[in-house]
Amino acid sequence: MSHVGKVRKLNEDAYLDRNESGLWVVADGMGGHSSGDMASGMIVERMQQLHLPGVLSKKVDLLEETLLDINHQLLTEAAHRGGNVTIGATVVVMLAHAAHLLLLWAGDSRAYRFRDGELTQLTQDHTQVEELVAGGLLLREDAENHPASNVVTRAVGAVEELYVDMGDTQVEPGDLYLLCSDGLNKEVADREIGEILAMQLPPENYCHRLIDLALDRGARDNVTVVVARADAGPPEQI
Repeated sequence: MSHVGKVRKLNEDAYLDRNESGLWVVADGMGGHSSGDMASGMIVERMQQLHLPGVLSKKVDLLEETLLDINHQLLTEAAHRGGNVTIGATVVVMLAHAAHLLLLWAGDSRAYRFRDGELTQLTQDHTQVEELVAGGLLLREDAENHPASNVVTRAVGAVEELYVDMGDTQVEPGDLYLLCSDGLNKEVADREIGEILAMQLPPENYCHRLIDLALDRGARDNVTVVVARADAGPPEQI
């Protein structure tokens, strides 16, 4: 689900749900920049059109190459427009293959896993604040309210040489996986996200509840949420 929120006039978020292919994406057009919706829309459209090979390593290579190609396309378009123009988007991509789960991301769109009552953030934000925390210059509890909390250090279309971070984990039946734009986690604490995911609900109902809570808090940004559940079954069906 995606919602424009209560402040913005345009929804620059985009998402993809290719459940049958084990591929999900959330892209967040960079607010304050030109054509953020173009950037997020291009990412989702290209990912929708991909013919995924059967071999896991080839799937990952194709996803990474696609993001790098989009980065080049957006930089070229920005150069054509002239001036100090950025056309960019943060992105998180989740790929399920048998009992493996792969993540690719750039920016501060996040992926979480909820397992056995515990919520775990599987991605690390590419932001100035995260760099300060990692360097021991800022406490984690002070990060959300820091003046640089919205300054992204990496995004598709925003850097000449894009480096896409990757991570992997083993899937277990009953796992819940959440992808979101920062419009969710800026309004809703991880503890609250975990409390909602602890409810026994269909995946789409989790999306409703999370977005409704963000809206209740004022939803200063667009809010996009994708929830996928790993059902029990043979590994090739998970």
